[in-house]
Amino acid sequence: MTTVEAAEQETGSSTRRRSAKRPPWMESPNPLTQIAKAIALGISVLLVIIPFWSVIATSLADQKTINKSSGGMVMWPGMPSLGAYRAVLGGGVVTRAMIISIGITLVGTLLSLAATAGLAYWLSRRSFGSRPMVLLVLGGVLFTPGLIPSYLVVKEFHLLDSWWSLILPVLVNAFNVIVMRAFFQELPQELFESAAIDGASSLTILTRIVLPLSKAVLAVIGLFYAVAYWNAFFNALLYIQTTDKWPMALVLRTFVVNQTTIGGDQVGATSGEVLPPQLPLQMAILVIAIVPILIVYPFIQRHFAKGVMIGAVKG
Repeated sequence: MTTVEAAEQETGSSTRRRSAKRPPWMESPNPLTQIAKAIALGISVLLVIIPFWSVIATSLADQKTINKSSGGMVMWPGMPSLGAYRAVLGGGVVTRAMIISIGITLVGTLLSLAATAGLAYWLSRRSFGSRPMVLLVLGGVLFTPGLIPSYLVVKEFHLLDSWWSLILPVLVNAFNVIVMRAFFQELPQELFESAAIDGASSLTILTRIVLPLSKAVLAVIGLFYAVAYWNAFFNALLYIQTTDKWPMALVLRTFVVNQTTIGGDQVGATSGEVLPPQLPLQMAILVIAIVPILIVYPFIQRHFAKGVMIGAVKG
């Protein structure tokens, strides 16, 4: 065996050893790395849980516990009481705002998903006029309308002081359209061709083939829209003048951020009824504003995994 042949054989052996080696992400992790990751994850969890627990504990605290903490937040409520929640949910501006926010979120999310899915499907089919529309949608991502033009448009359509002013101006998000269009383009084209040969219309293909295969992206985009509608603050501040039409975000700003005193007439208390301390009432409003999204997310997360499995069909 010559020197060159021996070198080539050695090179081939080393190449085979490198190819047989497991990739870095499949290697057994270093114990020190695992400990460091566990510590970092634990610190991150504590940074999230501790403030949230403090808000919940303060909402359950009584006046004596609040006084012990010098009128600030508490970490343990002492004698827990649901009086603050009974007060804010007993009627009045908080209960009404919560119902309004739930209605706006449900209606707005459904309409936005329908409009976004329809537009994204049309843009993904490369039909007549779709390319200029794609450029127009991309322009909507890069260039957003100013505050004054948006207000004038809402005013001209007589939407001021209407709940529709919180839905129609933000009905379709250009970024969400682009994301959904990209997902639709990855679906097997053979399914569409077979359905078209069988005489299915575009609406039938969208509702019976595309949407059932797109549960993952629908769940993600739906969560984006729902969070945006639930937290709609600036548009409500601009377009809603009547206090009785306030969504939850404006109530949160008024009583928690601006520290406005909560009176008995604002929470539906009867005459002479003694209200809980102001700080527990404010924290109860904050918890009520946060909890709905926390409740919805686990159910949507279940659809994430299921949607990914259904959509993983390759032609």
